[in-house]
Amino acid sequence: MKKIQESMILSTILFAFIACTSFPYASSNQFYKKRSKQLQQDLKLNPSIQTIEQLNKASQWVGTTNFDLRKPNFVIIHHTAQNSCQETLKTFTIERSKVSAHYVICKDGTIHHMLNDYYRAWQAGISKWGNNSDINSSSIGIELDNNGFEPFDTAQINSLVLLLEQLKKNYSIPETNFIGHGDIAPKRKVDPNIHFPWKYLASKGFGMWFDPHPNYTLPQNTSISYALALVGYDIKDTTAAILAFKRHFRQDSTAIITPEDQSVLAQLIQYKFTK
Repeated sequence: MKKIQESMILSTILFAFIACTSFPYASSNQFYKKRSKQLQQDLKLNPSIQTIEQLNKASQWVGTTNFDLRKPNFVIIHHTAQNSCQETLKTFTIERSKVSAHYVICKDGTIHHMLNDYYRAWQAGISKWGNNSDINSSSIGIELDNNGFEPFDTAQINSLVLLLEQLKKNYSIPETNFIGHGDIAPKRKVDPNIHFPWKYLASKGFGMWFDPHPNYTLPQNTSISYALALVGYDIKDTTAAILAFKRHFRQDSTAIITPEDQSVLAQLIQYKFTK
């Protein structure tokens, strides 16, 4: 009997060992569950009575009846700048990396949902779009497995479109708010790279796209930096902002603004302020 018990214990240990070694993210999944429980407990806590008394002398906390969860209002699209999906998954499951995203989409179209949509991922970093300087708090981050220089796979883009359809429906995200990491951080980032099919995404209702048109041009005396700011770009570094605009909306890597570029800028501004 003792030998049978010892055999069963050994089998259990071996099974656990095999399970852990066959799935390399078991420990990070445990960390995720533990951290999620901590956050859920934080949500249940009432504001500190002591803190409220210090502010306004209220003797009791009174909870409002009118509230819900904060919802994401932007989707930020990235390329991973790494060499495989597995490399990115590993990066996002190591605490010391201090980076994450809500979704990672592999070249074959596989979607890894890594973080609850209502949680704040560490994906945008120091960034700005319009007056919003805390993009992480209002956005969903999607990473596409791509080294930063190659075209994007059809299966990957098809999965991205399906995901964007769901996110747009779930959170009523405006079509103008599907943008790239390079748009919100033009001095630091260039993703998704110049091969990303922004025009195709816009045709599906995610982001904006306009071809040059002779009937649209910027008003006289309108500076390029001011026009870029109206679109949403941070213009502390005008050249970086121009490059980001050209990369996204013109699929071009130069910093020269042509009449055609101005036509696209004029249409973007008109659309943003009349939609």
